[in-house]
Amino acid sequence: MHLENPSFSYNFAEKYRMNPESLTEKIILTAKEAGFYLSEQRKSFRPEDIIEKGKYDYVSHIDKDTEILLIKRLSELLPEAGFISEEGQATYHDEEYCWIIDPLDGTTNYIHDFAPYCVSIALRKGTTILIGVVYEVCRRECFYAWKDGGAYLDGKPIHTSPTTETDKSFIGIGLPYNYEKYRALADRLIPHFYGASAGIRLTGSAATNLCYVAAGRFDFWLEAYLKLWDFAAGARIVMEAGGTVSGFDNHPDFTLSHHIVASSNNILHKQVLNFISEYTNHIT
Repeated sequence: MHLENPSFSYNFAEKYRMNPESLTEKIILTAKEAGFYLSEQRKSFRPEDIIEKGKYDYVSHIDKDTEILLIKRLSELLPEAGFISEEGQATYHDEEYCWIIDPLDGTTNYIHDFAPYCVSIALRKGTTILIGVVYEVCRRECFYAWKDGGAYLDGKPIHTSPTTETDKSFIGIGLPYNYEKYRALADRLIPHFYGASAGIRLTGSAATNLCYVAAGRFDFWLEAYLKLWDFAAGARIVMEAGGTVSGFDNHPDFTLSHHIVASSNNILHKQVLNFISEYTNHIT
């Protein structure tokens, strides 16, 4: 599905090539519009609105309606771009530019009226993520970054924490739906870090967690069995904030992985990868 606007007679990709900040500002407005819609819909949300995609993996008409809104607005910005989206209501056919969107990251939180949940938007050219915008609805915080432009929270620059040791780290982890394959690592994560770190938290929103690493709230975070729309925007924000992002196997192109680690710096990143390395063979 592509929503074309015939009044756009010139190439927006070319227009914004030298000024990614301008395009980012427009994406922020779109993310906030979607976030406002989510917030308003939550006031009348009903259990019967829930659809179970898989075991403990939920969706609702609100996810889909928000995605339609995003597709319409983003198509107006870059009519030539394709889409990779969680609810699959638009298509990607190897276009040079591609929007990667998650209309509601943290759906289970949203269903239970539990923070956080967010709107996540990334723009990719080829294999490079150019822009990442994440709007966390509950705290009304907007995190964003463009390649080589730094990372920001509501207009203020953000940076990852200076922590370089796991025993001093405040840790975010995710426990994915694919619990059978993940159990070997999950059974070790909390026992290993409990009592040997500044604390462990599970928030239920991968995109938000990445932004918390970027802002220095978490020192590192990891989760497996993610999709590109879960982490594309947040990964750009982490990297622009001075952090490190990779797959569990430390492959140089983390976008090819479904198992993501984000850390405040390369020193801490290596420590985390060393710890999980003996368990990654169980995760496919």
